[in-house]
Parts: sequence; structure tokens; C-alpha cells
Amino acid sequence: MSSKGLDLTIAIGGAAGQGIATPGNILARILVRRGLHLYAYNAYQSIIRGGHILLMIRTRDQEVHSHGDKVDVLLCLNQDTMDRHLGFLLPGARVIYDADKVTPGEAPEGVVLCPMPIAELAGDSKNKLIQNTIALGVMISLLGVDFSVLDDALTQLFKRKGAAVVDENVSMARAGFDHAEANFDHVATPLPDGGKPLAVWTGNQALAMGGAAAGVKFYAAYPMSPSTGVLHWMAQNARSAGILVRQVEDEIGVANMVIGAAHTGVRAMCATSGGGFALMTEAIGAASMMEIPVVYINVMRAGPSTGVPTKTEQGDLWQALGASQGDFERFIVAPKDSLDAFHTMADLFNYTDRAQCPGILISDLLISEGTYSVDPDAIEMHPKIDRGALVTDPSPNGNYLRYALTDSGISPRVTPGYEGFVHTVATDEHDEDGVLISDEYTHPHKRRRMVEKRARKFKTVAADVPAPVLEGPAGAEITMVGCGSTYGVIREAIERLADQGVVVNHLPITWLVPFHADEVSKILTAANKVLIVENNFSGQFARYLRSETGFSAAGHIRKYDGEPFMPHHVVDGVLDLVKGDSEIYVPYQEMIV
Repeated sequence: MSSKGLDLTIAIGGAAGQGIATPGNILARILVRRGLHLYAYNAYQSIIRGGHILLMIRTRDQEVHSHGDKVDVLLCLNQDTMDRHLGFLLPGARVIYDADKVTPGEAPEGVVLCPMPIAELAGDSKNKLIQNTIALGVMISLLGVDFSVLDDALTQLFKRKGAAVVDENVSMARAGFDHAEANFDHVATPLPDGGKPLAVWTGNQALAMGGAAAGVKFYAAYPMSPSTGVLHWMAQNARSAGILVRQVEDEIGVANMVIGAAHTGVRAMCATSGGGFALMTEAIGAASMMEIPVVYINVMRAGPSTGVPTKTEQGDLWQALGASQGDFERFIVAPKDSLDAFHTMADLFNYTDRAQCPGILISDLLISEGTYSVDPDAIEMHPKIDRGALVTDPSPNGNYLRYALTDSGISPRVTPGYEGFVHTVATDEHDEDGVLISDEYTHPHKRRRMVEKRARKFKTVAADVPAPVLEGPAGAEITMVGCGSTYGVIREAIERLADQGVVVNHLPITWLVPFHADEVSKILTAANKVLIVENNFSGQFARYLRSETGFSAAGHIRKYDGEPFMPHHVVDGVLDLVKGDSEIYVPYQEMIV
């Protein structure tokens, strides 16, 4: 228990196939129902059986912005977990393990070992995963929570499997609980009640729900981690949400299928990761040329190529900026957390509909596969919908110009099938009526007019995209700049630096295109010392910032080992860089994950 309130991290470690997700989900539900905030990060490998997994669930009685950098309760489901993590625990941490199969080794001073005699407690049970249920009972005891809370959670989880399964799990959990009550001291006494119950979701679920709330009626995807959670939600809720969902043979088919759906007038989207997005890029250019609004989601993972499929990175910014050949406009946005991802979906669809161009949302594994608590009242389930200049009451005139040259650059579009609105839609450059200019003398003035028209319509809509806002005290010693998922860890690092007397403010960037160069330049040129935090090797965002503004930061904190930043990584980086001895700080990743 922190002096500032509850700040507790529970970690469950083991191998793939040992059932780590179930106890994690049960604990998460128990915590949010008490009104406690949480964020969970799962460090896992891309194999079905074996390997090493560490699920970290951090809970606080205030908002949680990262998975933190300590573990208070560690459940070791195998020897490997004990060997990897015991030496990194701090005084006061508890370690739960099967005393019959796991040998702890020498624990750091102040770390409390909590052995479970699983064979004795399990009795005649033949369930190979029963140690997980027993361990849940031990955890609930250590957290000072009444057993009835776990009883109810287990009953709800297993009731579909029948009374016998419910009874076995409840009795095994009770055995673990009673053993802990008799032998171990509580970590906290007891877990506080935060009041209003919260909901829990992953970032991918937030993206899918945000799309549904924005009016998406067609979703296509080829499964590719870490974006597959969007497809899972869409498939599970397609019927009730009125969304047509298709799993397609490859990402090329996906990218073109959503364009076809959007052309008919429905809102359409898809999600993939960097490798799949690479296959989609030609279609993105096609959407721009045909002026069809469609949304593409790229959930970044560590690349290039197959890279590290189950690890996070912010390495695809320039891929999104350069998606497809040619010179054309697209919206690009990088939400900062799950709630922001949800609300950003409606905004992105509104902008793409109005500008009749593609939109790209870049997330990463940290956001998309992270599990967040959320206040249901903070979710705007009925966002404003703006379909732009869409002809809904056609009056046939026999001379419809789909790409009419207007002052705003925006040409009213009509869905196919209306009498009197015949027009050509093709990926070649065209005139106002859609006729391909490559089929005739390629008049240079026609080409120039259409390029300028597409740029003009984008500029018209981009003027409504909100500029980033500086968070924190003006005149701070240090200004940190981040993009997307670094938001949470930077916020927490700033809190810790304040405790050490270092005053820091924060400029978080979400909208990358359009980029508010004038506003950003004004803020950063007035700053005392600017540091940029990003999850890649080459400083992709720093390079983009410099290309748009000419501004070069004084220092950079970068991480590219596949694991996300921990708060102390950023704190250590700031303290190192303010000395002025170097320009780039790369933290060493401890084996706590």
C-alpha cells in the first residue's frame, strides 16, 4: 500500500497452456467491481504451449496509466517463473507457489514466500489446472478480501459447466483461502472499496466498439496479432450490432473489400498489423484517388518482417505516412489509451467522410492488447455522426459530376444505383465526371486541377482537427513529447519526477496528419528543454517532428527491445539527459517481464 493510496501489482507467471488468463480475468473483475482502477499487461510468446508468460495486473484507487515497475504478489505456476523473477522482487512482496513442484531458491531480503501444498489441498481432484483455483483463494486472502467475493466470481464463471464444476472450484479456492488465512499475513488490510463499479475492456475491444458506435456496418480482416481482438469482438457482436463481418483470405482482399463496401455508402473499416498493412497500401492509394472514405487500423508490433509478433513497438509511423505511391492526403491518428481509441473512431470516420479520403489509426500492442478499467459513464455510446456531402435525396439531372471542382474541394457523392447519377469510379486520374484522362490527350491542367482539388478538400476538413495541448505547468524545466501509447508512462514519470523536485510538463501528440506545425512549434520553441519519448530505435516521431517544424529536441528516450517503457525508465532517462552528457538514453530492460 502506497502512502498515496493503493498501488498494487499482481503478477501471474507460467507457460502457455497453464491457464494464466482465467485467474487474471477473475481478479480483474473482482477489482473493477470494487470500483478500483486497473491496467493489465501480458508479456507472452508466440507459441501455443511452453515458453514463458507473465501477466501483470496493476490496481490503484485512482487512475492507472501504466503497468508500473514493481510486483507485490507473484504467483509462480512453474519453476521457470520463480527462477526468472524472484531476484527482482522488492521487500514486502509475496511469492505464491506449489511447494511440491517449485523450489524458490534464495529470496531477496524482505520478500515473503507463500508455499502452497497443492497435492494436500487438492485431494482427489484430477483437474490439472486446479492449482490456479487454489492460488486464487490464496491471493484473495493476501489481499484481505472476503471469500464470498471469489465464491460469487467462480460461480458466475463456471455455472454453464454445471454444479459439479462450480462446487469443485469453489471448494478448492476455499482450501487455498483457509490455508493462507492460517499461514500468511495480508499484503493490504483490506483492499479499499473505490465505490462505483467500473467496466473492463481491452484496447482492441475499445476500437471495435468505437467503430460500432460510429456506425460501421462492414468489417473485414485477416487475423494478425496484435490486431485480432478487433475481429473477435466484431464477429461475436456482428448480429446484435448489425455489422457484416468477413474474414478474408489475405490483407489485399481485405483492403479492397472495405473500399467496395464504403463505395456503397456504408461505413467500413479493417484492422491489421504492420506486415498486413504493407499489403494494404496500394488499396489505400486507390481509396484516395476514388475519393472513398474508409478507415484502416494498424496495430503496431516489433518488426520488420515477421519481427517479434507478440511484442510492442512504435515502428510504423513512416509506413503510415508513406502508405501507397504518389502524393495524396490521408488522416493519421495515434490514440493515447483505450478510451481515447474508442472516441477517436467516431472523429476519424467523420473526418474521412467529410474529406472523402482514407483514414489510418495507428495503435500498438501495448494499447490494443492491454486491459483497462473504464468508467461506463465516460463512454459516449452515441457520438455525433457527420457523413459529409452525401447525396441522400437525389434529383436526377443527367449530368452528375462526381468529382466536381468546388471552392472547398469537396464534391457531393452519391451511392451507386440512383437514376441519373451515372459516373465512373476508377483508380486512374480523371476529370470531374470520372472520365480517365489517360484515355485521351493527358491534359496537364486537368491533372493539376484534380491534385489541387483533393488537397483543398483535405485542408478544408483538417482545419477542424483539434491541435495538441500542453499538459502541466507552464515554464517547466523540461517538456516531454510523446505520441500515442507513451502517454500513460510519461504521465506517471512526471508525477515521480515532481516528488524529486523536477518540474516537467507534457505535450502529447495524437493527430499526426494533419500535423499542427505552427501550434507545436510555438509550444516547443518556448520550452526550456525538450525530450522526446518513443518506442523505436531511429526516433521516427522525432524525425517527423523535425520535418514538419524544423525543431530538434535536446534529448531522446528510446526503447526497442519489444517491451514497453516502465515509469522508472523514463524517470532515469530524464535525470540522465538533464546532465547533458548524451542526447539519447536507452533503458536496460530488467527481467521482471
